[in-house]
Amino acid sequence: MASNNRHSESSPTEAFEQALLALDRLAARRLLTEPEGDESVIQRIEHIMVPALERIGRAWETGSIALSQVYMSGRICEDLVDGLLQESGQPRKDQPRMAVAVLEDYHLLGKRMVYSTLRASGFALKDYGRMEAEALARKVVEDEIELLLISALMLPSALRVEKVRDLLDRSGSRIQIVAGGAPFRIDPKLGREVGADAVGNSAADAVAIIERFAGGGS
Repeated sequence: MASNNRHSESSPTEAFEQALLALDRLAARRLLTEPEGDESVIQRIEHIMVPALERIGRAWETGSIALSQVYMSGRICEDLVDGLLQESGQPRKDQPRMAVAVLEDYHLLGKRMVYSTLRASGFALKDYGRMEAEALARKVVEDEIELLLISALMLPSALRVEKVRDLLDRSGSRIQIVAGGAPFRIDPKLGREVGADAVGNSAADAVAIIERFAGGGS
């Protein structure tokens, strides 16, 4: 009962964040499906779920919550998005064919946050996990990917984006690359130096960048 009171006293985004951290799937689902004016399901996902995931990501960065909470929050959101969009019959957004990967780096949190946030925003994309530069370049060409998101935590991984760009260029494929992660925040020029077409500093940035690509054609 106390948990429900906290939810009712909070904004929808804060209540949704609390539900995720408590692993309360039913409360989280209810917050997305309760009537709220003329908002569609996808609009409520965008207005409630996406900001909640961003808040959880920032909380982890400041040491306020555990990595396991971030992971489970992302999984719950992915399951909710899949179920709610299927029930409502709403298609995912018009978009380029996309994939996200970690490039020769064992730290997957940044990729998971981007993946979960994009799916929560109504986008569909492939998750390649961790890959070597050569294998990643081959995979995106085989899958006819148009927009590749690469997350890097360590500088050596970020520098390998240049290798992927070179391999793609030599294959004759002009796949757009969006890079993100700590090295690109530290050095704003790094993205341009490794051949990325855009750089995002957060999962929210990734949403805005993709919407820009989709709006202007891929």
